[in-house]
Amino acid sequence: MKKTLTSNRTAFAGLFSAIVASLCCITPVLALLSGTTGIASTFSWVEPYRPILIGATVLILGFAWYQKLKPRPQDIDCACDDDKPKFIQTKKFLFLVTIFAGIMLAFPYYSHMYYSNSNVEKQVVYVSESNVSELTYSIQGMTCAGCEAHIENEVNKLEGVLGVDANYETSKAFVKFDRSKVSANEIVSAIGKTGYKIIE
Repeated sequence: MKKTLTSNRTAFAGLFSAIVASLCCITPVLALLSGTTGIASTFSWVEPYRPILIGATVLILGFAWYQKLKPRPQDIDCACDDDKPKFIQTKKFLFLVTIFAGIMLAFPYYSHMYYSNSNVEKQVVYVSESNVSELTYSIQGMTCAGCEAHIENEVNKLEGVLGVDANYETSKAFVKFDRSKVSANEIVSAIGKTGYKIIE
């Protein structure tokens, strides 16, 4: 029974570390879904620790599986061995926890799917080519493709924006816009709504 409790605690610890490892990318999606986009960059400080948390998740879940699959010593038969274990104490539950932890760890690689129109080129009619401007912003706090998509989605909502391309690896966002319909200050404000900061 003690081994089962240890295995369960280990499984929950692995699940917790997997969720914490992906908080930096889960938060922008939750912010988008809840309509509070300003909290998107709240957990961007977690990103540098992500490799450590991924390693901890793998080690913890590996230990949980070792505990679950380790051969048990033959003890004296007693009536307690006939008790059926609760679902939370089974290999099926540990398997589900492991799958969920894997989905959480992979979240940064598919989080951009939650932003339906972020990469779609907008059809904007502008009066003159001379009104078209291009600006590049240095942005602090982007950590994954989900962060890029969050910024692109928010800026694309502005009328007059012709295109947005954010890149978390370079910490930059390139914006092409029609000055007669939208100003640079409005673009800065839209980026600010996401919770990410523009570096001057």
